[in-house]
Amino acid sequence: MKNAASTFLFLLMAVVALCQPGSKEKQNQSTDLKPADSGYADVNGLQLYYEVYGKGQPLVLLHGSFMNIPMNWSEWIPLLAKDRKVIVAEMQGHGRTRDIARELSYEGMADDVSGLLKHLNIDSADVLGYSMGGGVAFQVAVRHPAQVRRLVVLSGVYAHDGWWPDTEASFATFSADMFKGTPIEEQYLSFGNDPAHFAKFVKKVGDIDLQPYDWTADVENIKAPIFMVIGDADGVRYEHALALFRAKGGGKQGDLHGLPKSRLAILPGTTHIGVMQRTDWLIPMVNDFLDSDLKTTPPSF
Repeated sequence: MKNAASTFLFLLMAVVALCQPGSKEKQNQSTDLKPADSGYADVNGLQLYYEVYGKGQPLVLLHGSFMNIPMNWSEWIPLLAKDRKVIVAEMQGHGRTRDIARELSYEGMADDVSGLLKHLNIDSADVLGYSMGGGVAFQVAVRHPAQVRRLVVLSGVYAHDGWWPDTEASFATFSADMFKGTPIEEQYLSFGNDPAHFAKFVKKVGDIDLQPYDWTADVENIKAPIFMVIGDADGVRYEHALALFRAKGGGKQGDLHGLPKSRLAILPGTTHIGVMQRTDWLIPMVNDFLDSDLKTTPPSF
C-alpha cells in the first residue's frame, strides 16, 4: 500500500467482496438454518457470544479481524453443519460480544475459546480459524493442546513477518474513518454496540498486529495435525506457510515416504479475502483432512 487512500480502497473492496451474498440458493441456505443452541459463555470476565449448529465431531470456527458470525461464516455453516457440530463464537469486542477493559491479544482470545469449550462440556474439538482467527487457532493449540484434535488455519500467520511486508505495513494505517459506511460499521452498530466506541474498537483490533511476535518454536511443537491454507495472491508469504509444512513433515515425496499428517494448500487465483469465498474447493478439503486417518491414501477431489 503506497498511501492511506489505497489502503482504504483495499479495505472497502475487501469488505464488499466478503459480504456479497452469492447465489440465491446460498442465501436461502444461510438464512434458513437456525442454531440448535446459542447464548453467552461467562469466560475470563467476558460474556462471549456463541452459536452451535448440527451434530457430530465438534468444529470451532474463529472469524477474522473486525468480523462476526454472519459476515464471516454465513456460507460455511450450512455446509459444515451437515455432518458436524459447528461452534461459532464472536471474539472480544466483535459482534455481540461486548468489549471489556482488557488488552486484545491472540493469547487472551485463545483462552476465551478454551473457556467456551469447557462451558459447552466439550473435551476436544477441531479448530478452524481465518486470518486473525488463524492466529487465535494457533494459540489455542499452543496453550490448550488437550482441547485441540486437528487444526485448520486459513490465511493466518504464526509470526508477524509471516505477512508480506506491504501487508504488515498496512496494519498501522487502519482507522475508523476507513470503515465509515461499510458493512463492518453497519453490523457493529446493528448489534447494539456504542457508536462512540467504534473508533476505539478499530484501534484495539488493529493494535494486536503492531507489536512483533514469533510463535515459531511453539507452533512447530503442536502435536495436532495442521492444515494450512493460503491464496497465491494472499497477504501471507509462501515461505512462511512452507516453513511450517516442512517442520510438520512435509517436503518429501509421499509415494516414497508416506503422507505427512499435516497438509498445505496454496489456492490459485485467490486473494486473502478470496480464500473465504472458495467454499467449493475448501469444504471438501477441510472435511477430508478432518475425517481421514491420513496414512496412505491421497485424497481425491
